Amino acid sequence: MKEKVVFFDIDGTLLDHDKKVPASTRQTLDDLREAGHHVAIATGRAPFMFKDLREELGIYSFVSFNGQYVVFEGEVIYKNPLKTETLEKVLEFSEETKHPLVFMNHETMMASESNHPYIEESMGSLKFPHPEVNPSFFNEAEIYQTLLFCKTGEEEPYKKYKDLNFIRWHELATDILPTGGSKAEGIKKLVERLKFDREDIYAFGDELNDLEMIKYAGTGVAMGNANPKLKEIADYITRPVDDNGIQYAVQQLGLLSSKAEKI
Repeated sequence: MKEKVVFFDIDGTLLDHDKKVPASTRQTLDDLREAGHHVAIATGRAPFMFKDLREELGIYSFVSFNGQYVVFEGEVIYKNPLKTETLEKVLEFSEETKHPLVFMNHETMMASESNHPYIEESMGSLKFPHPEVNPSFFNEAEIYQTLLFCKTGEEEPYKKYKDLNFIRWHELATDILPTGGSKAEGIKKLVERLKFDREDIYAFGDELNDLEMIKYAGTGVAMGNANPKLKEIADYITRPVDDNGIQYAVQQLGLLSSKAEKI
């Protein structure tokens, strides 16, 4: 079978609901590599948030920050930071609306205020503590993603900033990205290095920040536990992450055989 590149989201895809990699998934990643395919991660997380996972799984190519920071075999090949002047305006507005922010670069993250319950709850869902406080961090480093902490719908007034895009990932948290930024755009940068055709791209995901990636991939796979909107546009829907979903899809799609089965 012609070699492919297979991208995996992290939360709800590589990691189960206990934030662990199922044994079947770990074996499947090894099998894909042994079959000659390229395995990569495509996530909304910052690189420092999944460093241990990359090392554990032996994956050195990734799309992070929903496409804003791309690494191929350990080399940074694409960066798309948010504009400092826009972040300054967002911070001023967030202080008026009482919504805290977290600014993120590839190495760390800093919060605009301390001990906020929305930050603690949503970051806690990812097994991360409340970040240290440095509201001017965006003036000191390139920021690839900012987190806005507010209830569903309360992000709407922030959409007046036309160079920003907003993607909700928790009932109390929304990603802020540059307009046009997405996992799909990051994947394009990485695939350019591999010189693969679009039909050679497989992508696995479960949430709304995976929409563009699933649409763009030659074969987009939604996990059984995926958001219904993602399932609507996926080429294939597999079993849930905690029911050997990745292993099942890889087998059914024929990625480990010379002839793919029909789906």
